[in-house]
Amino acid sequence: MKRPRFGYRRLQVLLEREGLRANHKRVYRLYREEHLMVRRKRRKRLVRGVRKAVWAPQRRNQRWSMDFVSDWVAGGRAIRALTLVDEFTRECLAIEVDTSLGGMRVRRVLEQVIGERGRPQAIVVDNGPEFRGRLLAGWSEERQVRLEFIEPGKPSQNAFIESFNGRLREECLNANWFLSLGDARRKIAAWRKDYNEERPHSSLGYLAPQQFAQAAEGLPT
Repeated sequence: MKRPRFGYRRLQVLLEREGLRANHKRVYRLYREEHLMVRRKRRKRLVRGVRKAVWAPQRRNQRWSMDFVSDWVAGGRAIRALTLVDEFTRECLAIEVDTSLGGMRVRRVLEQVIGERGRPQAIVVDNGPEFRGRLLAGWSEERQVRLEFIEPGKPSQNAFIESFNGRLREECLNANWFLSLGDARRKIAAWRKDYNEERPHSSLGYLAPQQFAQAAEGLPT
């Protein structure tokens, strides 16, 4: 099966894109009969304090989110992925994959993305050394891009990238066996393209992120 981690609603959207009209109840019945339902681990609910107020972006490039994800290739070699998401359009702007990603590499990735789509007002990050270091602080001041650091131990304050990284983990990293760094880069890049261009996003009315971005700007989808 090509998309084993998709629920029936996303599968129905993909069927409709192919011109196949089907009642959602019928799709759900077939989904259950074929035992396609995805089992999800229930997370233990934790008692949390008062959440930090978060303002909602109203247009593209208003606020991005950035974080790291770790994985392994064959032989046990560790790799890291820098992920970058536009919070309004939900587009994945970059996934940089390597064995080591320092502050200078983070700057280069940001410069490349800005060259392609413009500068954000703010970027939400955690308190990792790559984000807290002088290299990114200097870049932030030079580019006049505000770095919004979440409170230590509260990843929920960076909910957009946490949600994205969960999808990346579930649909790509856990679903593939990477033979090498190059193999990981190819497969992750292919997943990112599919995520941006094809994958229905429930928070965007089941449009793909690029479709939503084009609709928001009044461009033909």
